[in-house]
Amino acid sequence: MKLSPNGRWAALATAALTAVAALAVLPEAAMAQAPWPSRPITLVVPFAPGGGTDSIARDIAKNMADRLGQPVIVDNRGGAGGAIGANLVAKAAADGYTLLFATSTFATNAAVEPKLPFDPLRDFAPVAMIGRGPLLLVAGKGVGAGTVAQLVAAAKSRPEGLNYCSAGNGSINHLSGEMFRQRTGLAMTHVPFKGSAPATVELLSGRVDLFFATVPTIQTHLKDDRLRLLAVTSAKRSPLFPGVPTLAESGVPGFDVSTWWGVLAPAKTPPAVVEALNRAVNDAAAAEPVKGRLLHEGADPVRLAPAAFGAELRKELALWRDVAVKPGMQLR
Repeated sequence: MKLSPNGRWAALATAALTAVAALAVLPEAAMAQAPWPSRPITLVVPFAPGGGTDSIARDIAKNMADRLGQPVIVDNRGGAGGAIGANLVAKAAADGYTLLFATSTFATNAAVEPKLPFDPLRDFAPVAMIGRGPLLLVAGKGVGAGTVAQLVAAAKSRPEGLNYCSAGNGSINHLSGEMFRQRTGLAMTHVPFKGSAPATVELLSGRVDLFFATVPTIQTHLKDDRLRLLAVTSAKRSPLFPGVPTLAESGVPGFDVSTWWGVLAPAKTPPAVVEALNRAVNDAAAAEPVKGRLLHEGADPVRLAPAAFGAELRKELALWRDVAVKPGMQLR
């Protein structure tokens, strides 16, 4: 069938428009199929710059960048016990370009803050846990205790009991002290500070009695013999302090607490991207300087798949929520 001149022009115009439309779709399709990562990644650290967590995160970021071929930019968003940075990541696009460098405080803070603007399980995709390490139960010399048994005796001999400091409400130091109070039945008062540094100053001055401290926070002062190291909080002894018993060995059965570091992504991040991130984070943590840094701080390097990290996170939240709902929990 022959087309009229007008019909031929109409057919040509339709074909041209179809071709233009196809060309317009090509960039969008190409973008959708672009390999990940194709631009810089942001690693949110929910604490102020300059601390131990920030330093580890920066080493992880550099090692990840070397493996992924894209910059990994550290963005410090401190405040509210880490909730400000965590909320930023929870609300970010689930594309693998915004990540959270999480610590044990992610779980402890969630346990004591029921009105967070995010859900610690539903709003995040676990990527990788890189290490776990014990806390150290240390006492000022004024307490007069060199063992946990002596500490218990000292606490019972004082009408007001003992006090313990922390880096703030909802911190791992706070909830570890609360767990110790619950399991020993001792009279103990929580004294929160804005960070581990001022808490340590007060401990050294003798104005507070006890601190469930991280290794890097307190290690220098132990070497100077300014404090008494009574026990480690983990299930097994620390290779850094092989002569120091665990709390379980010291008469507090079942006490097993450790601090940890890991990476989370927004929920619904594509599984393939999570797997790629898991490999990059695990490889970054297994290389220097991160590996040596973790060992120097008494931590055990950990290499977990995303699902295994998710299971650990659920266990942590359940543990600390159980502590938080017990009678006598102090939030001040």
